[in-house]
Amino acid sequence: MPVAACHIHSNWSYDGKWSLSALAAEFARRGYRILMTAEHDRGFSESRQRQHREACMEASSDRLLVLPGIEYSDAANMVHVLVWGPVPFLGERVPTLEVLKAVHKSNGVAVLAHPSRREIWRLVEGEDEWVNHFLGIEVWNRKTDGWAPSRAALRLIAGSSAVPFVSLDFHDRNQFFPLAMEIDTFPSSINEESVLASLRERRCRAYAFGVPVDIGVFRRVFPALRMAESGRRVLAGAYKRLRTRAVPCG
Repeated sequence: MPVAACHIHSNWSYDGKWSLSALAAEFARRGYRILMTAEHDRGFSESRQRQHREACMEASSDRLLVLPGIEYSDAANMVHVLVWGPVPFLGERVPTLEVLKAVHKSNGVAVLAHPSRREIWRLVEGEDEWVNHFLGIEVWNRKTDGWAPSRAALRLIAGSSAVPFVSLDFHDRNQFFPLAMEIDTFPSSINEESVLASLRERRCRAYAFGVPVDIGVFRRVFPALRMAESGRRVLAGAYKRLRTRAVPCG
């Protein structure tokens, strides 16, 4: 089954670094078949969304499908929702429930992004109407969570019918990591319609390090992964301090 890299930002986002064509080439080289973009709503418009969709089509090939998507954030920049499908551009700073209802009306797909960022899982936890609109919840976001899934997200998804998503939140090279979503696009075609249909029917599964995982597996391996993430943060902090103290030559 094809594997997808989820939550990808290109230079169509204000903070993205890579072009769509460069992303497509690199992720295809790494064995991915689908690239699920999620450009920030900031600076977007209805016309820009149409242009982005056209650019995604141009960057796609027989080796890899580039799926257009938008990451919506609320007025406080707290709750972020990843949206794919035939959803018209909704604007910036749109309330979360309004986004979710519009996605549902348009037969799109919505995934809650990085619940552990700024502890927004606390906001979502008490909003039953929100949770029921999410197809998926990111239980592991490489940019926010690092080398281990989010303990809070694992608790949040346990009380819902949402699918566990693993995502890169890719902006630049340091977010490359062996996380993917396997998407069953039977019979065999890989296009936007078949991918969206598979997602709506929950024919998808999280993969980490090339191995299929579920919530039970995440919980069992969480201590080891959290230890690795703690070590990574310590080393990253030490490296940054050394760079700060370094005296330029010449």
